[in-house]
Amino acid sequence: MDINRILRETFVVEAEHREELGSTNDRAADRAKQGASRLPLLVIADRQTAGRGRGGNRWWTGSDSLAFSLLLESAAVEGKKDTPRFTLRRQSNSRPNILVGLGAGVAVVESLKPLLGNEEIGILWPNDVMAAGRKLAGILVEVLTDCRTVIGIGINTNNSMSDVPAELLWIATTLLELTGKRQDHTEILIALLNRMEEQITILKRAPAELAARADALCLQRDKPIALQQGRKTIAGLCRGIAPDGALLLETPNGLRSFYSGTIIR
Repeated sequence: MDINRILRETFVVEAEHREELGSTNDRAADRAKQGASRLPLLVIADRQTAGRGRGGNRWWTGSDSLAFSLLLESAAVEGKKDTPRFTLRRQSNSRPNILVGLGAGVAVVESLKPLLGNEEIGILWPNDVMAAGRKLAGILVEVLTDCRTVIGIGINTNNSMSDVPAELLWIATTLLELTGKRQDHTEILIALLNRMEEQITILKRAPAELAARADALCLQRDKPIALQQGRKTIAGLCRGIAPDGALLLETPNGLRSFYSGTIIR
């Protein structure tokens, strides 16, 4: 991992690379508590022992995969002056994670697509990137108590399918599996971080434009899906992603928007 090159060629101003961490998101949050002021801050781990997904789910980090988190400043008050360029403004509707996560998904897709030839790659709302029908990457966005934002991304890159846990064998894939060759993690990170910079800029200027990009990459469109919210399950036909990042479902009660939940089928 060429940290100096990443710092030269991306918007990241500080980076740390560890052989092993419990969670890159937790490490980024710890740095925020310690008063990290040189942001965006990038935390990379060769191996995570306690990687997390949405809802407390575990994110498996195989050997030679890529796991990292980005710590960004957030403005506590909409319209706050003199905030850093790469600041994520909190949304007044208390849904700060949706568009941020979708923007990260767009960045992952756009940076990995050139590596995959004709293989289909896209987004599963709200936080998964799929390639050839299987999960290639996951995203976890967390807003800290000080209003800073952590964007965690895990990508199955050079890890082997032979190492995949049995319960994930039929739902996961890797770049190595899809392309037959190993990838350069520095190259992937530079491409992805530059896409992230673009998405953050769009999110601040025109969030509906970011949502439209995510909608164009949505693999659930026009497919029957079921969304679980607590003990309630809502089934319907997916109509894509709304301009505010919501999942649109055509249900027996009409078209509905959802801002949270777990897709169970």
